[in-house]
Amino acid sequence: MINHDDALKAVESSLDRPSAARIYDYFIGGTTNYAIDRDFAEKVRKRLPLMGDYCLTSRQFLGRAIRECVRAGIRQFVDIGSGLPTAGNVHEVADETREELDTRVLYIDNEPIALAHSTLLLADTADPERHQAIAADFLRPEDLWDRVSTSDIIDVRAPIALVINAVMHFVKDEQNPDRLLAYYRERLAPGSLLVLSQMTNENPVNEDERQALIDLLEYYESTTNPGFLRSMTEFERFFGGWPLVEPGLVYAPAWHPDEHTVFAGSPSESRVIGGVARKP
Repeated sequence: MINHDDALKAVESSLDRPSAARIYDYFIGGTTNYAIDRDFAEKVRKRLPLMGDYCLTSRQFLGRAIRECVRAGIRQFVDIGSGLPTAGNVHEVADETREELDTRVLYIDNEPIALAHSTLLLADTADPERHQAIAADFLRPEDLWDRVSTSDIIDVRAPIALVINAVMHFVKDEQNPDRLLAYYRERLAPGSLLVLSQMTNENPVNEDERQALIDLLEYYESTTNPGFLRSMTEFERFFGGWPLVEPGLVYAPAWHPDEHTVFAGSPSESRVIGGVARKP
């Protein structure tokens, strides 16, 4: 955890290009974003008018997945690529679901700006004995897991919900995501749950949407996190063959929808796929 002054300096020094974390925050109605992020987001929205709804879909899936994990008995959460604390954080959803307030959450991000905002915002909304944010890189799994295992709040010997939500579309195949996911899956205790989601390019409604998704990736090349879209088949391998919690790998709005779920009537239009798997 960085201190308050260092956090402020990190925020001030991060405004030379759009931040994927702050763009996402803007799209889901957050306030931790700046003009450079909003300008980029509106450029994307002109090409993909429903981009804000896609981002909201990812956020809603996260909330529903956390609730189901708590109901399944999980008390520890490791959120890799957590981004900016905003409405519906993992620790907030977990505490709302379990009144005993005994769940623990470790947020992890490699972007200094995300960690800086986490430091500033968690101070107002979290219990430091149960909720922490640390810096580590998903692409450096050994270092990341060492930091998890030596943290004050996570017991790696017990089941964990490992959350990697709306992250894998920022990991290209040449970065060997299969090896990365295999490493993390191997370190989880039996009974752990793996929560994964990402944007997909499967089944565009027409040629214009197909091209718009290609354009989206080109736009994101200018941000802190270039992107990469996958089909259902390409994405399913990241669960490593673990049994999927019902209803399996689906378009995110079809995963335990509630009254707030966007695209509930037409899940395939959401552009987001996700699922939860349990380690045997």
